[in-house]
This record gives sequence, C-alpha cells and structure tokens, in this order.
Amino acid sequence: MLEIVYRHTDFYIFNKPAGMSFHSETQAGFVVLAEQLSQEKLYSVHRLDKLTSGLLILARSSAAAARFTEMFSQKLINKVYLALSDQKPKKKQGWIKGDMVKARRGAYKLMTSLENPAITRFYSISVSPGLRGYLLKPFSGKTHQLRVALKSISAPILGDELYGGTKADRTYLHAMALWFDWHGTHIKVFLAPTFGEQYLTAQCQTVTAEWSQPWSLDW
Repeated sequence: MLEIVYRHTDFYIFNKPAGMSFHSETQAGFVVLAEQLSQEKLYSVHRLDKLTSGLLILARSSAAAARFTEMFSQKLINKVYLALSDQKPKKKQGWIKGDMVKARRGAYKLMTSLENPAITRFYSISVSPGLRGYLLKPFSGKTHQLRVALKSISAPILGDELYGGTKADRTYLHAMALWFDWHGTHIKVFLAPTFGEQYLTAQCQTVTAEWSQPWSLDW
C-alpha cells in the first residue's frame, strides 16, 4: 500500500516504494495505485526510476500540474536524494558535471564535454567502515543522472549492478527531501528511507538524521 506523506488541496506527496514502476507494466503501476488510494484523478509532474524510492508529487488538477511543470522547468523545485556506496570515491563532495551519452545495455556514461550537461552537487559522509552516504542534489533532470554521477567518481550506488554497484537487497537511492514555494507557502518535506537493510542500520539512521534539514545546507 502507498503512503501519502503530505496532503494539500492542490497536490499530494507520496512515498514511492523501491521496485515499483511509475506506470503499469504487468501489474498496476504507481500512478494507478495512487489514484486508487486517493480516489481521484491525479496528474504526474515528475517521476522516479523504478528502483528509486521516496518522495513523489502528484497534482490534483490539470491547473496544478501545469504550474508544477512550469516550476520544474524553471528549477524552482528542490530535490535531494540519499545514496549509499561501498566503493571509495575519487572525491567526497562538490560538483559533478558533464554531458551524458548512451552506453551499452541501456546505461549512460558521463563525458567531459559541457554542451548540455547533467549537473549534480553532493556531500558525503562515512556511515560505517567501507560504506559511505551521499546527499545528492540534481540541478538538471537527465535519465539515470545520479546513478551515472556516482559511477563517474568511482562510487557506484550499492545494489546498482548496471553501473558496477555491489549486489544488494535493493538499489540504495532514495528521494529524501523536497522543498519549494507554492502560492506563497513554503513547503518542506523530509522522508527517511523505510526499506533496505543498510538504510535501516543505526549508523545510517544517524547520518539520515544529520541530513534531515537539507534546505539549510549550502547548495
């Protein structure tokens, strides 16, 4: 069952489970289940990969959807993600920028060129020996952007085997916070991950708590 994390007259913010496709495949997709839960027509304004869990906005009217689409295009919606990796990164914080091109097996790779770059800012912290947490803020909306970004610094996401990550019980990428202004109201929503052995360890929960107000960080 889906969880509505935040309710507004114009939109809902849901907790999307990891492994659930956005639209229907062989079973009901996220949007269908969200409409069943809310018992109303909902409108998608952004999406998460099937393997990614966390916060996802669905508008409750076409007018609200149009407004969100405009805000996303103007980069007025702030999103941050929590990822884990068990591989040593080339750097521990900063910017990751580069054009993305298709590679093999449905993957992408990051180039050094900057014609239409994917842009990501990140912080990281040690969770436990051999495991590091990454707080990632995308400044563009490219397919697989965060997965490719961490791969490019030699720290593929734990469980993300497509990009060289170590096999795990899930892919450790979670949309953890959203913040934006909605007709004069400051919306700030934080959601700690609720699924994944490594996310639920005491050490990782301590890190998550430290990052529970990401809007206060210097982005």
